[in-house]
Amino acid sequence: MNSANKITPHNSSLLNRAARAIAAVEDGVLVLVVGTMIVLAASQILLRNILDSGFSWGDPLLRILVLWAGLVGAMVATREDNQITIDILSRFLPEKIRLLSRAITDLFASLVCAVLAYHGGRFVWMDWADGAIAFANIPAWACEIVIPTGFGAIGLRYALLSLSRLKHLSPTSS
Repeated sequence: MNSANKITPHNSSLLNRAARAIAAVEDGVLVLVVGTMIVLAASQILLRNILDSGFSWGDPLLRILVLWAGLVGAMVATREDNQITIDILSRFLPEKIRLLSRAITDLFASLVCAVLAYHGGRFVWMDWADGAIAFANIPAWACEIVIPTGFGAIGLRYALLSLSRLKHLSPTSS
């Protein structure tokens, strides 16, 4: 490895701080979304059963929050390399082949996520251009922005996981 490719302690520290900050934002958004879902769903149930009413925007917002919780949760799971996998054969493979297999599947997942992020971005762009409203004067694009953002982040993480696994396969890694 030449000196231009080395990560200096200063750069490493900066990258670590950035990664921790991003993780804190993701965790905070996930807690906020799930907490809001719980409070809103409980409120809707109580209002319907006790007062025979509810918030007209409550159910559409809950549907959107489920989307956000799913995608932000998937971002967190990918960050922790703790996503759902089908692991039938890899436990029987030698370590090097298992790492190569995971690198290939991570790369494939990254490509799929990139396609989903691209088309999610097109979807958000169309709703922005059309001026679509999700509910209560909230623009639809603001509710849907998590689609390209989430899949983009997941795809980037899968690409980085794939590179990390490939790096461990190189003869120079120790």
